[in-house]
Amino acid sequence: MQKPLRLVSLAAACAVAGAALYGAGAATAGQSTANSTKEPYNIGVLVKDIDTYYGTTLDSNGVYQPSADSQYVKDLTGIEADAKKYIDQASRKAQHKGQKPAVVFDIDDTLLLSLDYEKKTNYTYNSATWADYVAKADRPAVPGTPDLINYAKAKGVEVFYNSGLNESQRAYAVENLKKVGADVDLDAAHIFLKDTANPPAYLNSCATPGTWKCTTVQYKSGTRAHIESLGYNIIANFGDQYSDLDGGHADKRYKLPNPTYFVG
Repeated sequence: MQKPLRLVSLAAACAVAGAALYGAGAATAGQSTANSTKEPYNIGVLVKDIDTYYGTTLDSNGVYQPSADSQYVKDLTGIEADAKKYIDQASRKAQHKGQKPAVVFDIDDTLLLSLDYEKKTNYTYNSATWADYVAKADRPAVPGTPDLINYAKAKGVEVFYNSGLNESQRAYAVENLKKVGADVDLDAAHIFLKDTANPPAYLNSCATPGTWKCTTVQYKSGTRAHIESLGYNIIANFGDQYSDLDGGHADKRYKLPNPTYFVG
């Protein structure tokens, strides 16, 4: 059975985190789990751990934000610093070979942070409330990512966006990216969104007009293959989910942290 493009639920997060955190969880809180490998990681403790990881705080506008000194921001800072060094080297190497270097970014929780939505919906997903949230076009940036995009562009690298947002949400995505300072290559030739009504021909193995059977990996890797067919060498691919990254068609993958939901 095909998984939805976005599985935003605390239960899903718990299922994913359970295997990794079981055992460690028992040591961090006296109430986390029983002494049974069959019992999942406790949801209440998991929520506390997520808040601790982000250093979640309400700003003056009532928006949940990560703290600047949080482990989340520290992890991002390390990843982004490594990515800049790599982009500098890889772009020069590609250009020396006469290639057109490119980078590809997911949008949700790779560039635009939805922590406020997750907190206020108790990590549950509703298509209507999510659509309303996206339409506000007011999400904060994932810390450091607008600077990373601008850095890549300054190095002569083409920037593409490969997102699970719907085609109908294009204007909101563009407006929001501009607000956070990621105003780079935001035209239709560079932003690829999910169009179930009229899917592109390069996805015809899993999608036809009105019929969408693409998994996230098929959709995203197929889009990257299309970008390559345009003559670009994708030196790096950025995403907060492994399904953003799997399927090849990129020289290097960068997984950004996101413990709040899972997309298969």
